[in-house]
Amino acid sequence: MTAQELNQLNELSKIINHFTNDEGSNKTAVPSLFFIRESDVTEPIHAVFKPSFCIILQGEKEVLLASERFRYGPEDYIVSSVHLPVTGQVIKASKDMPYLAFKLEFTPSEILILLDESRKEIGNQKIKRAMFIGKADKPLLDAVTRLARLLNKPQDIPVLAPLYKKEILYLVLQGPHGSILEQMALEGSRIYRIREVIEYIKLHYVEAFRIEELAEKANMSVATLHRYFKQVTAMSPIQFQKNLRLQEARRRLLAEATDAAEVAFQIGYESPSQFSREYSRMFGLPPKEDIKQLRENHIRSKNA
Repeated sequence: MTAQELNQLNELSKIINHFTNDEGSNKTAVPSLFFIRESDVTEPIHAVFKPSFCIILQGEKEVLLASERFRYGPEDYIVSSVHLPVTGQVIKASKDMPYLAFKLEFTPSEILILLDESRKEIGNQKIKRAMFIGKADKPLLDAVTRLARLLNKPQDIPVLAPLYKKEILYLVLQGPHGSILEQMALEGSRIYRIREVIEYIKLHYVEAFRIEELAEKANMSVATLHRYFKQVTAMSPIQFQKNLRLQEARRRLLAEATDAAEVAFQIGYESPSQFSREYSRMFGLPPKEDIKQLRENHIRSKNA
């Protein structure tokens, strides 16, 4: 890391420190930009990654996508090109050196506009995983820093933020994994069709579906859909749906005064016992015990 890059990381860390009042994800005045702060190592957190670019300034984090691990730290960036259910854990952080991250969400249409404007030659690349890690070079750090600086000049945000965001996405597209974003945005490409299936499952996760119906939507054979879906997401369509269901069940149990059986039916399970078994496999405890522990941990952290 050069002295200039180190200075940029330090400047970004100071900006994030200044504009994060709370632990966890903090929304900023720049649309689709979030700052993340954790002052301690966290328990594994289950969430659905939106399409996003995230660069780490301090600390380290590990993300589990099905059985695949992604570990990243300062100067690394991680990109999710589609919605992906993951388990994330901050593995290096302290009150003196908190985990700090810059996260920028984006849409396929923003990538498509860039492809149209750059008139880049695009081939029919091999299907790849929708999540990847890269190293931030000086041009990318420059663009990220300029976007973050706008928080000190809010009057410039409406005009300059879209330009800096476009620059960041353009530089990622020019990087070694840019083809993943290209194919995700190009209508008719194989990754685009898998993304449409992902969006369908995300919107209809409560409903039962036949794999043949999904294959028809993607204009693929059942075997091809299975193979491509797993290459993109590291899981099968059924596993993807189950992950979404169980994450939503946990959220409802934590937020509402309701029992596990009722939530099981709400999210599409026909058998509460099956729901409890699958919940325990994913979260390590049966629903009632898990929610009790989560609430106790939350109270403990507030009183710390």
